[in-house]
Amino acid sequence: MPPPQPDVLADALIRVPRHEFVPARAWAVPQGAGTPPAAASGYWIDQHRDPDRWWRAVYSDSVIVTQLDGGRTELTPANAAAPSTAPSCAASSPLLVTAGLRHLAVRPGNRVLDVGGGTGWTSGLCAYLAGDDTLVTTVEIDPDLARTATENLARCGLRPTIVTGDAGAELPSSDGESDGLFDRVHVTCGVTDIPYVWVEHTRPGGHIVLPYNPPIGRLLRLTVHEDGSATGRFGEECSYMPLRSQRQTPPDKSATSHDTQPRHRSLAVGTESLLHPAPGLQVLLASLVGDEPWVNGSGNVLLTDGVSRATVANDGRLTQTGPRDLWDEAESVHRAWTRQGRPGLDRIGFTVTPQRQYVWIDDPSVPAAALTHDTPLGTSADTATTVGASLD
Repeated sequence: MPPPQPDVLADALIRVPRHEFVPARAWAVPQGAGTPPAAASGYWIDQHRDPDRWWRAVYSDSVIVTQLDGGRTELTPANAAAPSTAPSCAASSPLLVTAGLRHLAVRPGNRVLDVGGGTGWTSGLCAYLAGDDTLVTTVEIDPDLARTATENLARCGLRPTIVTGDAGAELPSSDGESDGLFDRVHVTCGVTDIPYVWVEHTRPGGHIVLPYNPPIGRLLRLTVHEDGSATGRFGEECSYMPLRSQRQTPPDKSATSHDTQPRHRSLAVGTESLLHPAPGLQVLLASLVGDEPWVNGSGNVLLTDGVSRATVANDGRLTQTGPRDLWDEAESVHRAWTRQGRPGLDRIGFTVTPQRQYVWIDDPSVPAAALTHDTPLGTSADTATTVGASLD
């Protein structure tokens, strides 16, 4: 099914304007490579004190944070800038929002489920694309945000069904249909373990679009099949707040493992092969190892899952601590990727079934983890990922 024509999405952005869903005071975080360093971490916007700056932020490609710590921390300039606070709701980047809706391919008459509606903008866009706001159901876990979304949508003349609940555990049925299924499921929060309930509530042939985030995020478009499985492909790189039921404390990449017996060896191959991986390798590392290597301020190369840790010193000496040999796992993934001809995203996909979910290369029936048999992986084949349908 071809995606909506660009003018349809453009019309939706005009008819459901973003400014109706952004509060008068918020924290704007510019996106993109051209962002000035001084603004990269974000800045305060106040519609009353500086309306021009507020309007410029709202209609730029900026993430606009609207809530901190689930509403427990007041949204102020100091709190928004503090590293100890965590954003819990934001108006996503307009470029990512439109990319996700393009992949979702909502058609007039489609019944749409919007997971994590936040302040309501994506719910309103889905309602416009579906041609009828009664066809859209939004699930929002935060009662305050659900009320805010209802008010924002009403200002635009839209009244989709808004349900307060945990979409990762239970979903409402689609109103007005005997089978209670949705044609489209739109997810606006990062997911590491895709709830099968989303597949169960989607009509065969329908699509689920979500930010797959283990932890390096990419949009993922799944197509649901008659046998109860869903397969799809990866798209644009993205960063979304995690589904609240899957939120964890981020690993401390500077922490030292408590393992008392570090393992040492010299590298046979330089770190360049794993640093700044190509998109296909990046997806495999994120899914099968849990992260990709990075360079710290001392020039050492690090890889950690928050418990285990691999450190490559400037002299090429590798030290691994914790229950997993992370660098060995990453090298194993790289070897498998190389043996398969260094596949890109056009050959790598994700599958979800009632029993498991996994990443694969070329063959949806063979989890990619099975190709890295020379080193046991910390993530089993049953919790990896698969893809078989085009994002376009």
